[in-house]
Amino acid sequence: MSLIKYENVEICQQELIVLRDISLTIDSGEFVYLLGKVGSGKSSLLKSLYAEVPIKHGEAHIFNYDLRKIKKREIPYLRRKIGIVFQDFQLLIDRTVRENLLFVLKATGWKDKRAMDEQIEHVLKQVGMETKAYKMPHQLSGGEQQRIVIARALLNSPEIIIADEPTGNLDPETGNELMDLLYSIRLAGTTILIATHNLAWTEKYPGRILRFEQERVQE
Repeated sequence: MSLIKYENVEICQQELIVLRDISLTIDSGEFVYLLGKVGSGKSSLLKSLYAEVPIKHGEAHIFNYDLRKIKKREIPYLRRKIGIVFQDFQLLIDRTVRENLLFVLKATGWKDKRAMDEQIEHVLKQVGMETKAYKMPHQLSGGEQQRIVIARALLNSPEIIIADEPTGNLDPETGNELMDLLYSIRLAGTTILIATHNLAWTEKYPGRILRFEQERVQE
């Protein structure tokens, strides 16, 4: 089943064309690499998927949303179906791991306290961090913080996880552990999109490769 379908899409940032003539289809359960230099448009494409960067030309659909016609009030519902893993963690430093996750659940419309507690426990277990719920972010290593970021991305059981240079700030061993984790999440049926310039991952964790160069995206 196709989750994402772009046809002849052009992506602009501040009137400058970043990518042109993008035509691609991404199906459920795929593990997709976005490979290219810094500034080649990887992040712009990812941001277009959750309506952070608008699409003005071509046809772009994700789930059952038309990204060219999406209404402001629909965007939060779209974003609930997508988990985002940032390179720089973006955890709230003044609250515990549990409070960070609770904040996201409340912000995305959860009300039932017991259901929220169960979901937090569930995602922390998924990323092997069940004992860290009451730690503050600064008490965690970089790798542990990134695991919490993945747990946060999993809170609303998303169909797609977007990871923008997720291992960029980590040492190679921790990066490996993180890729293992993302690969195992994919085996449960979640589609994973990873922007990276680390070619080594593509050999160790095989997936589909989209190359970004000269304003184009090529298989």
